[in-house]
Amino acid sequence: MSGEETRALLALHLAGMWADSPPDNVHALDLTGLTIPEVTVWTAWAGPRVAAVGALKTLPDGTAEVKSMRTHPDFLRQGAAQAILDTIIAVAKARGVRRLSLETGSLPSFGPAVALYHSRGFEEGPAFSHYTDGGFSRFLHLDLA
Repeated sequence: MSGEETRALLALHLAGMWADSPPDNVHALDLTGLTIPEVTVWTAWAGPRVAAVGALKTLPDGTAEVKSMRTHPDFLRQGAAQAILDTIIAVAKARGVRRLSLETGSLPSFGPAVALYHSRGFEEGPAFSHYTDGGFSRFLHLDLA
């Protein structure tokens, strides 16, 4: 996360979340939030360029959350996000996580991400952890038990 390209992609992610979400529904982690011990961050690279980023946040109840998934616009639909998500799922399983969850938006701009999550077995469900359902968010869950 210390590299300039990774920080730039995370800044793009945050800007996108603020542009596409109501202010009280932006739950993206900033750089500080991504450096806490409960969070592991991965990047996918295409040669010297970062193609995608994603993170896994361990929650106190034995579950975990997918965070900060973003593909650089130059690498959309080339498999980088799939590779990150597959890594997150594999690591969560290896760590004994019983359920993997995420919060995302409900606007059409979130559709490709939701399609990716559904392709990996995530299903729509209730709010989890500290989230509340205010009508904008969608919550997806993958049972790993």
